[in-house]
Amino acid sequence: MPSNLILDTDSYKASHWLQYPPGTSAMYSYLESRGGTYGQVVFFGLQYLLEEYLAGSVVRPEDVAEAEAFFTAHGEPFNSAGWLRIAGALEGRLPVRIRAVPEGSVVPVRNALMSVESTDPETFWVVSWLEAMLVRLWYPITVATLSRHVKQVILEALRESADDPFAELPFKLHDFGSRGVSSRESAGIGGMAHLVNFQGSDTVEGVRFANRYYGAEMAAFSIPAAEHSTITAWGRGGELAAYRNMVKQFCRPGKIVACVSDSYDVFNAVERFWAEELADDVEQSGATLVIRPDSGDPVQVVVACLEILERKVGMTRNRRGYKVLPRWFRLIQGDGVNPDSIAAILREMLLRKYSASNIAFGMGGGLLQQVNRDTQKFAFKCSEVTVDGAPVKVFKDPVTDAGKRSKAGRLSLLEENGKYLTVEGDVPGSLLEPVFENGRILRRTKLAEVRERAERGLR
Repeated sequence: MPSNLILDTDSYKASHWLQYPPGTSAMYSYLESRGGTYGQVVFFGLQYLLEEYLAGSVVRPEDVAEAEAFFTAHGEPFNSAGWLRIAGALEGRLPVRIRAVPEGSVVPVRNALMSVESTDPETFWVVSWLEAMLVRLWYPITVATLSRHVKQVILEALRESADDPFAELPFKLHDFGSRGVSSRESAGIGGMAHLVNFQGSDTVEGVRFANRYYGAEMAAFSIPAAEHSTITAWGRGGELAAYRNMVKQFCRPGKIVACVSDSYDVFNAVERFWAEELADDVEQSGATLVIRPDSGDPVQVVVACLEILERKVGMTRNRRGYKVLPRWFRLIQGDGVNPDSIAAILREMLLRKYSASNIAFGMGGGLLQQVNRDTQKFAFKCSEVTVDGAPVKVFKDPVTDAGKRSKAGRLSLLEENGKYLTVEGDVPGSLLEPVFENGRILRRTKLAEVRERAERGLR
């Protein structure tokens, strides 16, 4: 369907312009994570939303006519005059000002991440109208937050067991999530959010979104890899031939190739085929062959494969005293992968003195789909209105749930020595910087800057 920004809202918003106090001329709202699974969130995704949906002349008279017809039939009143003012006198540009923390910032929960205020007294209600769209920022923020959490878990294991942790880290978590999300746009937004923290992805839309909306030349990379059909097409008796073909086609000096190896018996494949029949070919090719077990209990299977490889092809001890496979073999676990299973696998590996250098992870649904708005309890709340020319502080304070108490007044986010605090008022030095005003994007950021901010505190 053709896009109509007016209709990208909740039905009940259509009646709200009649519900505010007489004389209301301005509105101020803010976005925050009220808590949730993680104690910090990575702010990300606003630039995409601004450029794709809000920048420029986005409201046309024909959009107003379509929206009026829809809401009338839908059973809601509609502010046709207000929207026609935006489409005409305001040249189709949304009369709002948005301030936000720089993208990639890692901010503790229960702090203001973004504020939205009206700039036209006759259409102040548009701030609330945009809530549904703006709250969808929960998705890229939550994916970026989860991805960064996993990055911390992997980094801790690498720091204990690897010689050069940060050299390995960018490609330790690969995005397998494209087929597991609800839409192409979800793949783009979620896949892009993962790339705040890592540089490996098979979610093409996520890479394209990051390139397009955050100015990356190439935001992520992939490698040749087998799927079950490319192995099983050779028949059970042709399993070895299928693996040999992978080596022939893709193993070149300096290259990395991944091969799913559990179409039948992963332990037999590792012991007989990779560690015996093909070991010399892989070594002499100069490539690194990444074996992918793809079923069973992730912890048990990974450890069992490492034990087979240790027995058959040997391992060396690095400077940290942990065991590392020869250069030409590694593992990637891509099934049953989530933050908890990654932590469990790494714990067991380190307990057995296997370095985290031996493994990478691929995460699909656990990365891009097994999150929701309540993962980090996102909320968009009005904190101030202007009535008869005077500012009025606005907040909610439910007696049944103190966690839903909202903030009051205009807000600033301050940071000092790594401590963040949201305070009332427009305070000099606030991290909430203007990024959008009256249809114009005021500040743009590159993916490289976002990544640098998100990695602060890890090094």
